[in-house]
Amino acid sequence: MNLQTTYYKTPIGTAKIEGDENGIQSISVLDEDTSTPISTQKDVPACLQECVTQLKEYFTGTRTVFDIKLNPQGTTFQQSVWKELLNIPFGSTRTYLEQTKQLGDVKAIRAVASANGKNPIWIIIPCHRVIGSDGSLTGYAGGVWRKKWLLEHESGAKQQTLF
Repeated sequence: MNLQTTYYKTPIGTAKIEGDENGIQSISVLDEDTSTPISTQKDVPACLQECVTQLKEYFTGTRTVFDIKLNPQGTTFQQSVWKELLNIPFGSTRTYLEQTKQLGDVKAIRAVASANGKNPIWIIIPCHRVIGSDGSLTGYAGGVWRKKWLLEHESGAKQQTLF
């Protein structure tokens, strides 16, 4: 199956969604760029439509759990880290150390943090919910300001559209 791509404008940047009938392979956030083609509803490939719908619901505050087929590409270790991220509930956070303990090896904290940083499925695999042991918003590939926005969004704080 050929990988399909669509773009969805969110309050914090444009989401580039890629996947096929086997599931969503990646969702990345792009900084605003007028050359990015924002997909219209009729342009969204069938295999990506449910993902766009669920992201819209997330950003409007009506969805707290995603239930779409995921197919992230990574090593066995990365896959285990990403699977563990799915256990962090909406509106909650976990420290890198707590995540490492859940995975069974506290010595692997740097490797776990690195795998979090390589998470290919933005928001749905919620690496934004992992924080530093001191409560700091460290290490987020989409930018710490987006991590802060997402955590506040999930806490019920009123958010502003930034793009």
